[in-house]
Amino acid sequence: MQRHPVRTPLIQVCLMASFIIFGASCAPSKFVAPTGGNAVKRTTVSRPTASRTSGRTGTNTKTASALKVVNSNVYVSQYASEVINQARTYTGTPYVSGGNTYDGIDCSGLICAAFSSVGLKMPRISWQQSEVGHEVEVEEIRPGDLVFFVPESGKEGYVSHAAIVTEVRGPNDIRFIHASSSRGVREDNLYSTYFKGRFVKALRPF
Repeated sequence: MQRHPVRTPLIQVCLMASFIIFGASCAPSKFVAPTGGNAVKRTTVSRPTASRTSGRTGTNTKTASALKVVNSNVYVSQYASEVINQARTYTGTPYVSGGNTYDGIDCSGLICAAFSSVGLKMPRISWQQSEVGHEVEVEEIRPGDLVFFVPESGKEGYVSHAAIVTEVRGPNDIRFIHASSSRGVREDNLYSTYFKGRFVKALRPF
């Protein structure tokens, strides 16, 4: 895959369909526009100088007492499957901006909660989550990796959504779990028409 950096001003966009931009889950990153089949084109946008976070908390989030940071190899071999299992316990939980509990949760909150529940330290804000680890190509995506999205298909802007890969069933069937603003916590396919056009990048944590 070839990378095509573009130095254009960062454009704030309104979140459409099932995403809503919130300060706690806004993040800029690299945009990927599908060009047919599995091919993608990447452009670069800059990070904002400030972001807002929500202070909503709850009492029913499962959190391990001692948080730690591991490397990618240890994460993949020892933690990825359990992170996925913990994220799936939130299936059906309604979307709440800034939420961290089974009463309501947002996309970056789901990631933070799933990692914390197995004792792994992960930032609460999406753009910070998008920098914890190293980028992997689409063909290298495996369960436990994180994926990030922008609000509008084919346009650059802030990352507005984040998710955890749960299964790789085939070259055009990569499942991820996320907190959808309209349907709550659920699993979807990265190659669905809606998500493929908004995909930014995949990241292997730590």
